[in-house]
Amino acid sequence: MNMEDRVATFLHSLEKEEEAVVAAIEREALKEGVPIIRKETQSLLKVLLEMKKPERILEIGTAVGFSAILMSRFLGESCRIVTIEQYEKRIVAARANFRRAGTEERITLLEGDADKILPTLSETFDFIFVDAAKGQYLSYLPHVLRVLEQGGIILSDNVLQEGEILDSRFAVERRNRTIHSRMREYLYTIKRMEELETAILPVGDGVAISVKKEKCDE
Repeated sequence: MNMEDRVATFLHSLEKEEEAVVAAIEREALKEGVPIIRKETQSLLKVLLEMKKPERILEIGTAVGFSAILMSRFLGESCRIVTIEQYEKRIVAARANFRRAGTEERITLLEGDADKILPTLSETFDFIFVDAAKGQYLSYLPHVLRVLEQGGIILSDNVLQEGEILDSRFAVERRNRTIHSRMREYLYTIKRMEELETAILPVGDGVAISVKKEKCDE
């Protein structure tokens, strides 16, 4: 076992067990090979939610609803979560899991392609969790910025692509090169945008935490 695996194993051993329904949904997702947020990312997400205490959350990439349910456990009764998913099988599973967890009234699931849904959103959000197709993060960005309130947070997951992001484009399998180049451009963009302050951390499969800067009064 290498050092990275040893560290991950130790950190996982410190985690508290989630409530029964949340833990069951996580186990089922892992057993079925459904990608859900890793333990380290879950911990970071919980801390950010406790610090920010958002009222309106947008999630891009519902999968089977695990992260939306997890987020709902750390928010006030008035908080609302809007989540987007396009795969029918996962939509069905997510809705069933929302019912199991008793969160149907607090979580709104929008069915369809995020690239088509995001331009139609008119409400604003103070926390946005991006955990969808990695090759689309850059195309989501203008719409995410439009609906993100000043002082709001974007948490982008899986930005290091199992370490491939470190490699040359030509060292990556041909079928992954487009995703590789788009993610690199996404990270370059969010690190250099004047309106964002961004930290990229090697947590889980890599996360980027971006805050939309408050505008100073002139």
